[in-house]
Amino acid sequence: MLPHVQSDSSDDDQPSISLFRRPRSVHKLLGGRKVADVLLWRNRNLSAGILAGATLVWFLFDVVEYNIVTLLCHIALLGMLLLFIWSNAAPLFDRPPPHIPEVIVSEHAFREVALSIHYKLAHFVSVLYDIACGKDLKKFLMVIGSLWILAIVGDTCSFTTLLYVGFLCALTLPVLYERYEAEVDRIIAKGSDDLKKFYKKVDSNVLNKIPRGPVKTKVY
Repeated sequence: MLPHVQSDSSDDDQPSISLFRRPRSVHKLLGGRKVADVLLWRNRNLSAGILAGATLVWFLFDVVEYNIVTLLCHIALLGMLLLFIWSNAAPLFDRPPPHIPEVIVSEHAFREVALSIHYKLAHFVSVLYDIACGKDLKKFLMVIGSLWILAIVGDTCSFTTLLYVGFLCALTLPVLYERYEAEVDRIIAKGSDDLKKFYKKVDSNVLNKIPRGPVKTKVY
């Protein structure tokens, strides 16, 4: 069983030895910034607003079956109508005309996002390549099993529902783990031991008998 030191969830700097085997709190593991505050419901109004917005988007696209092109056109029409009324009514009430915030059309912000996406995509492809080459057979089998399960789940529900379920898990599982950390650690530790025993049996009886050729190393 993994060691565990229970900590107060309200204290983000309190060290704890948790499921992730790091002497850090859940808040620090999630980055310790605004994203962690949202995922752990430090700001309840903001987290609830984001969850309500995601639920509304899922309801429009998956339940009502609203078309995305129609929705974007309606949003653009509403925005243009509001800007038209605001621009023409502003001089009557001695108000300044509307202006587009610079952060929305900032070239630097778009460049930062593009570089971040490119870095993460390149890292993901590199890791996937190493796993596909069979350097770590355990990870290879785990990825194959995960993709197979994901394919089955994706066949039973729509892409929008799958995204919403993932978003819902991201907003509920971290805060639940932080609250019931000791109980989850015990369950995961027991399950991990059982999986390790099962993998050793499969590795000794099946996987070691499969002939494998040498893996070519990448040349940079």
